[in-house]
Amino acid sequence: MDFNFTEEQGMLRDSLAKMIRDQYDFETRRKVVASAEGWRKDMWMQFAELGLMMAPFSEEDGGLGGGPIDAMVVMEEFGKGLVVEPYVPSVVCGGGFVKRGTDAQKEEYLSGIMSGETIFAFAYAEPRGRYNLADLETTAKKDGEGFVINGHKAVVLGAPWATHLIVTARTSGGRRDANGVTVFVVEKSAPGVTTRDYPTVDGRRASEVYFENVAVGAEAVIGEVDNGLPLIELVSDEAIAALCAEACGAMKVAHEMTVEYSRQRKQFGTPIGKFQVLQHRMVDMFMEYEQSVSMTYMATLKLGDDEVTRKKAASAAKVRIGQGGRFVGQQSIQIHGGMGMTDELAVGHYFKRLTMIDSEFGNVDHHLKRYTDLSASELPAAAE
Repeated sequence: MDFNFTEEQGMLRDSLAKMIRDQYDFETRRKVVASAEGWRKDMWMQFAELGLMMAPFSEEDGGLGGGPIDAMVVMEEFGKGLVVEPYVPSVVCGGGFVKRGTDAQKEEYLSGIMSGETIFAFAYAEPRGRYNLADLETTAKKDGEGFVINGHKAVVLGAPWATHLIVTARTSGGRRDANGVTVFVVEKSAPGVTTRDYPTVDGRRASEVYFENVAVGAEAVIGEVDNGLPLIELVSDEAIAALCAEACGAMKVAHEMTVEYSRQRKQFGTPIGKFQVLQHRMVDMFMEYEQSVSMTYMATLKLGDDEVTRKKAASAAKVRIGQGGRFVGQQSIQIHGGMGMTDELAVGHYFKRLTMIDSEFGNVDHHLKRYTDLSASELPAAAE
């Protein structure tokens, strides 16, 4: 495998790193998170002008010819700056569905996603779903040529800023059946769609989204009716890879902050960084970060492989990121002491974000089980 970035990807990383360093410092972010809007539309448009929204899309779709690796480069830098703008919900998830839709859907939505004018949110989680993408109580019943959607989606990240929603709904079968799941594009302003917006613990914004007799046409369906789960799982795995890259960026900064603090903080007249037990702990933090980077690269590179290989790689990376992020975050707080959890100190915010990443698209326990189940499913074939 080639782990070297192209010249274009290196330039993208350097340009984005400079922008975040100059315009996304911690104090500026604190003010943005505390504001009524919770984000900066002008910063979102600057990201678009830099080509970040176009980077993961093929040239045939009007993008820059990149892919998941380009999204990984972007998300790692976003993780370093704790960027709150909805890149994963809109570009990775929204764009991931639309680019696999019909030509008409691509023509209608892709250019808006790339320009930053159209913002998507992925409404897939439900209050009783517990990470199961097929566990759906939201229904879409056939009505003439179209469908009528009813239901409730929980913790839809980025929804307060979205213009459109990607909605998963059950069109047939039982509540947890793999078959009978369909994906829809729904305008957030459509009659019958209501939202309750709120801030999350890591400074982002999310919504509870309610659908009451929301009518959509047949053209709103992305992919196949009743057979949308494979597409949902594919896009979710792409989102997992992007989130893992974000976590790697956050871990890197949290570790660097902790090392720097240990050089400045003195106890008994000696910098605490000279205490061997803390040196060992910070080395362990660095090892967790390096292992997380390796697993993220592997998951990203395997997104184009067969379904089982892709799923196993995504789950393995999510487990490693969940465990590594928890360790790095907790040790950062421990070494900083009580001040590490104060709002004024940046390291606590990195810990919060790493904690939230673990819960998005399935936590450590969920993905350990998923990996085990996938491995078990391969055993009969291996025995033969």
